[in-house]
Amino acid sequence: MKKQALLLLNMGGPNTVDEVEMFLYNMFSDKNILNMNPYLRAFVRTIIITKRLDEVKENFKEHLGGKSPLPSLTNQLILKLQEKLSMKIAPAMRYVPPFATEALEVFKKDGVEELILFPMYPQYSTTTTLSSVEDIEARCEALDYHPNIKLIEPYYDDYDYIEMCATKIMEAFEDKNTQEYDLLLSAHGLPMSIIKAGDPYQNQIEGNVSALRTYFHQKGIKFNNIKL
Repeated sequence: MKKQALLLLNMGGPNTVDEVEMFLYNMFSDKNILNMNPYLRAFVRTIIITKRLDEVKENFKEHLGGKSPLPSLTNQLILKLQEKLSMKIAPAMRYVPPFATEALEVFKKDGVEELILFPMYPQYSTTTTLSSVEDIEARCEALDYHPNIKLIEPYYDDYDYIEMCATKIMEAFEDKNTQEYDLLLSAHGLPMSIIKAGDPYQNQIEGNVSALRTYFHQKGIKFNNIKL
């Protein structure tokens, strides 16, 4: 049996206020985010960062205490997974540390032959999952490391995932009568040009919402309305 390791893929979150600029720079350098001529992308990136950096830093300090919760939550998840899985597990963030290279160097040294890539994005998009996968492939190539790579498929309508989401929603309602409330589900948007180019994200978001509606109906849980 091949020696395996698991990488949790995500865009990452700034660990400090000083990393906000790095996050923005790397995100708007990503061809899957700004799909345009590299020189034009660099120009647009400079404009965005110049215009938004101070505002984003201020919001980051005011609303998140100057530190993204994502790294800590990811580490908590890894500890839980280590209780169940007998393989090395590491985070692989796209735009701020921890980047994948350090983990890949360890995996190569330890003779890991197969990488399992687990996107922390339930829905597939070229701007998220594909970007992260391409990043892993490029970093493997730079290390002359050629493991077999397996990608976990989108799980936006997986029953266990839907049940978990529904459970967290119901915890928030406590003893309130759900029929008196609209349930508003929020998701990141994508430019229509990306959707029209075939990105499945919007369809999978809508499928995610549909699966939640079905779950609540089956459990006899009623809301005034469920909206996206």
